[in-house]
Amino acid sequence: MFARTVLTLAFATLATAAGAQEKVLNLYSARHYQTDEALYSNFTKLTGIKINRIEGKEDELLERIRNEGANSPADLLITVDAARLAKAHDLGLFAPVNSPVLNARIPAHLRTEDWFAFSTRARVIIFNKLSVKRDQVQTYDDLAAPALKGKVCSRSGSHPYNLSLLASIIANQGEARAEAWARGVVANFARQPKGGDTDQIKAVAAGECQVATANTYYIARMMRSDKPEDRKAIEQIGVVWPNQGTTGTHINVSGAGMLKTAPHREAAVKFLEYLASDEAQRYFADGNNEWPVVDGLKIANPALDTLGSFKADKLPVKDLAQYQAKAQMIYDRAGYK
Repeated sequence: MFARTVLTLAFATLATAAGAQEKVLNLYSARHYQTDEALYSNFTKLTGIKINRIEGKEDELLERIRNEGANSPADLLITVDAARLAKAHDLGLFAPVNSPVLNARIPAHLRTEDWFAFSTRARVIIFNKLSVKRDQVQTYDDLAAPALKGKVCSRSGSHPYNLSLLASIIANQGEARAEAWARGVVANFARQPKGGDTDQIKAVAAGECQVATANTYYIARMMRSDKPEDRKAIEQIGVVWPNQGTTGTHINVSGAGMLKTAPHREAAVKFLEYLASDEAQRYFADGNNEWPVVDGLKIANPALDTLGSFKADKLPVKDLAQYQAKAQMIYDRAGYK
């Protein structure tokens, strides 16, 4: 009787431990937005699953996962840009996920077999309204036009945002035209590439250069800023949705994938499905100025409403990933530092 009781207690203890294990999710995140805290806390409230999070730069997290190997505690990697997600895929870190929920809610061009986009940002052209006319910058090709010589500023050509933009040009127009474009943009630089997207917006507003590209969520953030200087800078610039008559405006993504060595797979899939829920999708839009990936979802973000609707390039994210290495080689040959 005593032995049976001990055995029963042992099984109960194991069951409790297993249950407790399923209530944990270990997330490695390269999204450094304070507003994402609500995403994590809301998921825990809905599911009872506690999120343990490690934040870092993309390359650091990828190296950490590789070094940890089969003993990695990480269940999911969440980051921004198709280039970074593709790198994790190429390293063999992601596991395929077959979820009817994700397949139904996320458009096919915004997912792969092992990672999923959950929000988008459009890469638009910004221009100084005092020195450039809107009709001069209607397409990405216009950035390479001789008329803009000495007027373009940019962040580094090695940054994933610019790599993804050039990858889309390669996919849509071919390598030869992509290289001609890159060389044309370099010839039009007002200064050597430096800084982030916010720096390009401020430089255009101040007249240090007249044209640049930037992701929309940086613009929306400055539109909603409490700082008068941010709102004043926005007043000095115009925003163009490029390529509306052809491929549509290039979009960047934020996404996630489950790791092959994930110890809490059920919790990981639940979190991926949660990111595609109406609640989480609205939070990406209203909390961090990104567009949701779920079609037809109504949002309440005055800055995004002001920017208006646009035709987005529906190039599959797989294609963006496919041409990343070629994009870097073209930038290097063109002198796009």
